[in-house]
Amino acid sequence: MSTSPRERVRDACPGVLRTHPAADGALARLRIPGGALDSAAARMVAGCARDVADGAAELTSRGNVQLRGLADGAAAVLATRVRSVGLLPSATHERVRNIVGSPLSGRAGAGVRDIAPLVDELDRGLCADPKLADLPGRMLFAVDDGSGDLAGLPADLALRAQPAGQILLLVAGGADALRLASSAAVPALLAAAQALLDVRAAGGAAAAAWRVAELPAGRDRLLEAAAAAARAAAKTGPGPTGDVLSIVDVGRFGAGVAADVGTGSGPPGARPGRHRQRDGRWALTALVPLGRLRADQLDLLAAIADADGDGRVMVTPWRSVVLRDLDAAAVARGSDRLAAMGLVVDADSGWVGVTSCAGWPGCAKALADVRRDAGRSAGAGSARVRSGTSDGGPRHRRDRLPVHWSGCARRCGQPAGEVVEVVADTIGYRIQRRAGSAALVLWSEGARPGEVSAVDWDVLVDVVAAQRSVARLRRDGREAR
Repeated sequence: MSTSPRERVRDACPGVLRTHPAADGALARLRIPGGALDSAAARMVAGCARDVADGAAELTSRGNVQLRGLADGAAAVLATRVRSVGLLPSATHERVRNIVGSPLSGRAGAGVRDIAPLVDELDRGLCADPKLADLPGRMLFAVDDGSGDLAGLPADLALRAQPAGQILLLVAGGADALRLASSAAVPALLAAAQALLDVRAAGGAAAAAWRVAELPAGRDRLLEAAAAAARAAAKTGPGPTGDVLSIVDVGRFGAGVAADVGTGSGPPGARPGRHRQRDGRWALTALVPLGRLRADQLDLLAAIADADGDGRVMVTPWRSVVLRDLDAAAVARGSDRLAAMGLVVDADSGWVGVTSCAGWPGCAKALADVRRDAGRSAGAGSARVRSGTSDGGPRHRRDRLPVHWSGCARRCGQPAGEVVEVVADTIGYRIQRRAGSAALVLWSEGARPGEVSAVDWDVLVDVVAAQRSVARLRRDGREAR
């Protein structure tokens, strides 16, 4: 979504050392490069959620974690605790460490390598360059294990692993990419990030660009800077110096396996349930309803990761968590324990594809308690799945679009792509697909704005279900029934 001119004046993305004021207290955001939380760090975050925040850790669309409801002085306590487990390695660069990584990291599908070392190298490189502290807080880096699971994310700069130790470097979804040696990948990416700062510093319309895709011109300079850095790295670094650099058409490598958060399809990190790894072990993905991970749920995840997995809780940009390297007994046992604690491990759950902003009362601009209403709607969807009825709604989980509930017209946190919007305004909820006409369900007469009568609530649920429904075509081209 676009940002107002007033918000453009200052990059207001929060961190730990610079929090954001909200109606329910300060909000702090912890960067989790690659989404990897070791069990000690996970327990620390759970403890902070209990002790200084509102009891939950919120998962963001960039694979980070934020804590809400911090009282005066709580941010200093939080900063001390996160430093103790390595989550705040730089006071100057904390807000630019937005790095998403493939959560299964070479373990399944078309993933060709474990990308954890690349994520670590990129994080160190970002923090080591004083100039890169000036990157916008909305900048997003992606490191893909070759499976293409991150292809649907709006990354500004991305690395995608290829066979034979090569890496693709992509710039904001452009048609061209650099294919280069693995040893040159991070230096090239950092050079492209430095070039972005140079383009912005030149002034004009580019000065207001917070994302690479917003640059009116000059994106080619980022690719050129990356190529120059890759050539320099190839001359001085270890490894072969043969075919280390070439410009290729991204289309040759396919679009990847973009996640569809509405249907629960896409890569394993986005799909609730268990997923077979190539080594015969299992990964377990749990969807976190509305992205709010309670402290006790996070403690349980850390315990399972320690006892049965690789010791890490992987936070994904799809507001899910992944446990890896579980044996058959552990994945069955873990599924039952997580489901009992309210996490979603069933791909047919009504929670799949349902997101919302913070809403009222956490946000002063919100006109409705959208978290409450999104939860009620998700519960109605789960009940229909259990009963086998649809009432005009989606007949199969692959036939439904995602739905995002917004407390005001800003639509904070709304996912990219086609989505059903449920937006609160002064007279009721407006429901529509982005390109379609809107339906309106009015607030109850005599009640405060944001309240829907019992009768109109049933109407609202049916309208949302109908808007989410996507017609499936049979092989003869007719709509399936």
